[in-house]
Amino acid sequence: MEKSSKGLLTQVTQFWNLLDDLAESNPESYEKFIQQQLKEGKQLCVAPEPRLCIQTRILKPEEKILFINLCEWKRIPAPQSTSHPVPLSIGQPEDTSETSDVYTVIDVAYNPDVLQAAEKDQVKKDQLIRMAMKCIEEQLQFTLSNAYNITKFRIKGSIHRMKQNLMGIQRDPRDVTEKMRKELTLEQIRSSTVSNPDQFPQLLLPKDQVSGKTGCLIEEISSTEIQEEMKKPTYELKIVADQNEKPLKIELKVELPGVDSVSLCDLSVSEDDLLIEASGKYRLHLNLPESVDTEMTTAKFIKEKATLIVTMPSV
Repeated sequence: MEKSSKGLLTQVTQFWNLLDDLAESNPESYEKFIQQQLKEGKQLCVAPEPRLCIQTRILKPEEKILFINLCEWKRIPAPQSTSHPVPLSIGQPEDTSETSDVYTVIDVAYNPDVLQAAEKDQVKKDQLIRMAMKCIEEQLQFTLSNAYNITKFRIKGSIHRMKQNLMGIQRDPRDVTEKMRKELTLEQIRSSTVSNPDQFPQLLLPKDQVSGKTGCLIEEISSTEIQEEMKKPTYELKIVADQNEKPLKIELKVELPGVDSVSLCDLSVSEDDLLIEASGKYRLHLNLPESVDTEMTTAKFIKEKATLIVTMPSV
């Protein structure tokens, strides 16, 4: 197994070295390759969306009402088959109050295909709900009631809060509204990439599982603790406009001291935001001030200056 891993690592290193050479010898081909990768990775920047809300009760350590927001998120990998574990992601519990009632809200995300398959199958839907409840009990040391009901609303609380919770984003206090169309600098970002599905706790959904039974096998692959905070790199973002002040493109320059190869940079771009991770040391997430064309977005790494330049045409 160790030899196999080393062999794979060697092949990956050779692949990235080839890309470095391609960037220098044939920039046009390199640009086309990067565009294709950006297109394929577009979904990685898609935020979770609410699907349905469950109401139950926490019995221990303190009795109170619990709302579970079941969300779909394309960053969560789908199970490889019906016999494989079903990955899911659980956000941090948040206590809220309405008048005199105090309740807890927990956000849980599945792959969209998993929730869609259970949409018209009450047995599967019950399985997913009970799996989420069981995983909450295991991870948070709660004891939940076996009874639950599906609410008439899709989400308890705001969508903005849910997205922040699941994506692990803590915004600058000066950002007072989700609708503000401006550049946002994020102070901390929890790892949310799914290049390794083992980052998520997983539940095995047995083929013979029936509604009402809770004998699911929970397979804890890894913890969901926040990874060590990475440094926010120095960057410069500007909007290039035409004579009529119509935005043409967004240019982003990111300084990455100590990074000497494009192979150490991971870049994901959606129409509205951008995520850069480099060498395990740098992490930058930005909400873009204008919508961009991801298919025409290009990226270039300048070795001599250890600088990544991303050009994003406006739509």
